[in-house]
Amino acid sequence: MSFKIIRDAIHGDLTLSVAELRLVDTEAVQRLRGIKQLGTSSLVYPSATHTRFEHSLGTRATAKRILDGLAMNDGEPPDEESTQVLLTAALVHDITHVPFGHTFEDERRVLERHDESPSRLAHFLRDSDLGEELERQGLTDAVWQVLAPQPQLPVPTFARQVVSGTICADLLDYLRRDARSCGLSQDYDDRLFRYFVRDGDRLVVNLRRRGIFRPDALSELVNLLRLRYNLTERVYYHHAKVAAGAMISKALELCLRAGTATPGDLLDAKDDSLLELLTRRGAEVPGVPRLLTDLRRRRLLKRVYYQSVEQPGQRGMSRVEQTEFERLYHLNEDGARERLEARLEDALGLPEGTAVLYCPAAKMALKEADAFVSLDSGAPQMLSSLHHPEVEVLLGKHRALWRFYVFLRQGYEDLYGRAGQLCEELLGQPNLLTLHSRGAMAFGAD
Repeated sequence: MSFKIIRDAIHGDLTLSVAELRLVDTEAVQRLRGIKQLGTSSLVYPSATHTRFEHSLGTRATAKRILDGLAMNDGEPPDEESTQVLLTAALVHDITHVPFGHTFEDERRVLERHDESPSRLAHFLRDSDLGEELERQGLTDAVWQVLAPQPQLPVPTFARQVVSGTICADLLDYLRRDARSCGLSQDYDDRLFRYFVRDGDRLVVNLRRRGIFRPDALSELVNLLRLRYNLTERVYYHHAKVAAGAMISKALELCLRAGTATPGDLLDAKDDSLLELLTRRGAEVPGVPRLLTDLRRRRLLKRVYYQSVEQPGQRGMSRVEQTEFERLYHLNEDGARERLEARLEDALGLPEGTAVLYCPAAKMALKEADAFVSLDSGAPQMLSSLHHPEVEVLLGKHRALWRFYVFLRQGYEDLYGRAGQLCEELLGQPNLLTLHSRGAMAFGAD
């Protein structure tokens, strides 16, 4: 038999070739079985324990469905070699992920992003058993060009867009997989795969049929944006998930600063092995044992200060102020984040690692809204440029999900009020936590 069937909870039976199975069975790819797709979200949604391994198989499956849709609409499928490269790239697209990667890379910004690190990609695509197998199959250079942050050779834009563009194979797997694993009753319609067409070197969603505009196709795109927004609000930025992620991130930062851990330690780690490493290497690092013990017991940090960005009908800081907060506390310019945490701890008489800041990047954009669509006989346009009312509302709501938190360890409840006041003094912004907690922020009330 030249292929094998694997049953997937989301897509059903997946057919993989023998060559693909040899890639899947490498240690580098099998490592992804130990990295949860949603990091600490399982502390909020207990069934959200699916892994990047499952997602990788699913991304390969959705890439195949996109290619099948293109073949149906364009009259001919991509050639066999291009198809093999695309499906292989989809299969290994998450290979550079480390445990709790989005927390370390996108939220506390302890590490550079996995998809912006050529050295990390080289570690897996060239210096591992996966790299050896790719080389045997003659795929190393072609897959590198699809996945590399800065390809050394011209690579078709189309290939990168299928795997990890705006509306792409990666997105179409994780939206469905994340929603079902979290028990959320929302989904997109599979008819979406029939809307993909190729326009030159660009992947496009066709909103026409026989030259006539199809409102149902547009509605399905809007539904996809709504699904992405709902997952961001309910799962990806859930405050308890964020608090748990901040605890792991702070523990890692303390170990890095003490020199007991290095970024390289994360490359071949899994979730459990990283926590074991931090426990072992951080045993004598002030703050680390408490953070990890509390995490295991689900004694999560509690919010003592909250800020958001100003929106119509919603209080918050200005865009200029938000950008300044990002510079100081997300990018951590000159160690501003650690300095503020230390000032709070000193003022309250608390040990190191008790106060933790959380400041994500200011750019809270729905990149899916930048998908190219074909609306008439002219050149494709970005969906966001059409100023569709529902899309505009979703873009605004997504930007409004930005949150700045200061957390304090449980057990110091008598200091929470004072901590919030100190944050107001040190940050120069009012504490909106009370308004947020009673729902006033959602309705523009004071």
